[in-house]
Amino acid sequence: MAHAATTPTSRRWPRLVATLLAVLFAAVALLSASPAHATSQVGLDDNEFQVSGIVRLDGEPLEGVRITVEGPGQSAEAITNAEGRWAIGVPERETYTVTLDESTLPEGIAVIDESGENPTPNIREATVGPSGNVPSNFFIGEGQRNTTSVGGQIVDRFFLGLNFGLLLALVAIGLSLVFGTTGLSNFAHAELVAFGAIMVLVFGVFLEFPLPLAILIALILSMAMGWANDAALWKPLRKRGVGLIPMMIVSIGLSLAGRYIYQFFIGGETRQLPFATSTQFSTDFFGLSWIDIASMLISIVVLLAVAYFLLRTRLGKATRAVSDNPALAAASGIDVDRVIRIVWVMAGGLAGLGGILWGYFRPGVSWDMGFQILLLTFAAVVLGGLGTAFGALIGSIIVGLFVEMSTLVIAADMKYVGALVVLIVVLLLRPQGLLGRKERIG
Repeated sequence: MAHAATTPTSRRWPRLVATLLAVLFAAVALLSASPAHATSQVGLDDNEFQVSGIVRLDGEPLEGVRITVEGPGQSAEAITNAEGRWAIGVPERETYTVTLDESTLPEGIAVIDESGENPTPNIREATVGPSGNVPSNFFIGEGQRNTTSVGGQIVDRFFLGLNFGLLLALVAIGLSLVFGTTGLSNFAHAELVAFGAIMVLVFGVFLEFPLPLAILIALILSMAMGWANDAALWKPLRKRGVGLIPMMIVSIGLSLAGRYIYQFFIGGETRQLPFATSTQFSTDFFGLSWIDIASMLISIVVLLAVAYFLLRTRLGKATRAVSDNPALAAASGIDVDRVIRIVWVMAGGLAGLGGILWGYFRPGVSWDMGFQILLLTFAAVVLGGLGTAFGALIGSIIVGLFVEMSTLVIAADMKYVGALVVLIVVLLLRPQGLLGRKERIG
């Protein structure tokens, strides 16, 4: 008796199961790895210099006020203690930007500029001198805070969300193409994101190459890393017939190994890319800096190029064919392994570029920066539709807008949790995603 032919949809069932397990693991891992609460003293043991100060209201100390220090090689925050004191270690004798978060002050209280010359008295610069310690104290009193109207806040959040969604799309499209052509839920994609930003840090900051050259080298190395991933690991596993679940577990191990290798070489602190915190690039255009605007334009140009590749080129059409049905594509004469290799190179380059833009958006580069947006990337892919590049684009825009707009009604520290809510709702109401197709099993 003849056996029933295996349908393409039945072969996709293990891929769907793998993705759901991957998303569940991502959610649990991200929630379990929530950052520790800030303290009044941060990074003093790891750095030679420090910026410190006292926050007082009418001579009385204020506890629980958030202070952020940003500058070359440093981005950290502290919370004032019961004596109103705070201190943050910094690595160099440089000028740092000190910001007091006025939302953590009591109601009706604001930072006051007695000279009347500083329009943003809660933000100031502090230069570390020969003593190695620079004080930065804040005078607090009753006054009017610098606020933006509700309408202005909505517009600002919208453009920030759009910017975030576009850079997230660069990461999500690569992940979606890999899933579509191989069925692999690649957790190590997060480390490809971090790799791009870390390479710019190495060549642009440590080796002091010109920034455009450092970015170009980082992108080339990111594409090479994508090629090496497939050539050294994933293709041999595919040839051996390793299942998708074991391969997913391998990607988790690769992700963990990559993350701690990064930490070993660049340390645990957050470091800044060139010009990331420079005030000369600020603009009044909807809360965006010129760097943000450049990031949006770069993302749009690259995404249009990817769309042209997939829709108009012969290789792009082959990529879509492999994603739709690898067996049929191979029977049609398409070199499936070659297509997969090219997809990995593209995914590495897109992830690297997304990581560079993410390093400027945060701002800062850290060893675990890719893992911080892993859940958001999976949310975008699932929302748009598994294995669809254009679905990943739409899903990323929605997730980016949702994350930033949600800060209008919830605490900023909770905004990424919204991505998990999106995941749950989509999986319950439309498991195939916005642009995905319903699949019948059997």
